[in-house]
Amino acid sequence: MSFRAAARIARTAAIKPVMAPRAMTTLARAVATKPAAVNFVATRGVKTINFGGTNEVVHERSDWPQEKLLDYFKNDTLAMIGYGSQGYGQGLNLRDNGLNVIVGVRKDGASWKAAIEDGWVPGENLFDVNEAISKGTIIMNLLSDAAQSETWESIKPQLTEGKTLYFAHGFSPVFKELTKVEPPKNIDVILVAPKGSGRTVRSLFKEGRGINSSYAVWNDVTGKAEEKAIALAVAVGSGYVYQTTFEREVNSDLYGERGCLMGGIHGMFLAQYEVLRENGHTPSEAFNETVEEATQSLYPLIGKYGMDYMYDACSTTARRGALDWYPVFKDALKPVFEDLYQSVKTGKETQRSLDFNSQADYRDKLEKELQTIRDMEIWRVGKEVRKLRPENN
Repeated sequence: MSFRAAARIARTAAIKPVMAPRAMTTLARAVATKPAAVNFVATRGVKTINFGGTNEVVHERSDWPQEKLLDYFKNDTLAMIGYGSQGYGQGLNLRDNGLNVIVGVRKDGASWKAAIEDGWVPGENLFDVNEAISKGTIIMNLLSDAAQSETWESIKPQLTEGKTLYFAHGFSPVFKELTKVEPPKNIDVILVAPKGSGRTVRSLFKEGRGINSSYAVWNDVTGKAEEKAIALAVAVGSGYVYQTTFEREVNSDLYGERGCLMGGIHGMFLAQYEVLRENGHTPSEAFNETVEEATQSLYPLIGKYGMDYMYDACSTTARRGALDWYPVFKDALKPVFEDLYQSVKTGKETQRSLDFNSQADYRDKLEKELQTIRDMEIWRVGKEVRKLRPENN
């Protein structure tokens, strides 16, 4: 698709978000003309929504305004253990929401220094891990997956009756045979998994929007674990929240990261770019036709309006090619995705992560792999292309 065609699509979206009925697919027309088909059933602000024929309950931020959160957690101290990407995002959002949150990390380590830079005060709301756990009623274990496994023997005895254990990922308890993380049976154990990085959790919160998150319950001792999880999901910066299980969360998360979200899309970018270069296209042309047009023009529109909109809005030539080739890609890639899902479900990916990330020199090894990506022509070209964007001049 040419830049001219992409620009035409962008202008169409900006000027007329809903296209004329005769230019729309049956699916797009149905959505545009029959909003009732979405099937909202409101109960105390909680909605049951028909997602493609399956009813699901969705909880929204408006169900838990700040005053309600402050009252609900008025007797709690939220101990954020770990200050990596998620600890940073969730911790600062909790603090801005006015909740009593403290951070627990290794004293004088890199995370300790980062927390101080973000305004956490030693002895006031910044402590070492053990002291934070002793002070907390809700223990939010946001250490890395490998670190959760390594520290579990020292953390578990401190999870005494009456406390709540919170995870942001189902990795450790689901694969407990490998991680050795087996939550106590006498306390509430819950999960809130934002669908994005901690940086995005923070930036969307600051923009007044909110990330979408899933929640799950592992143990419900008090009878209030689900309610607590939903409230915490909103408190850490979620815009809306949907239910899952620990198992479904970790399987879909690991699968997605390795597939369309990161690994798969990177592999497709490289394959398309390399074929263009091998057939005489210049680096800038190959990058623009592979990455720049996708990320700056098409993907944002797909995110905003859907794939059916893209088919409706593009040229007849682009539409014909896409309709002919998407089944070819699906048939070629589905066996790869099936293998990937099985690798996740059986714990093979978990074992790989634990084996690599628990090595003493894993940071050095990781840096070498990342440097290989930085040195690839496609991403060196991208660095120069981004400089040409008007907003960067």
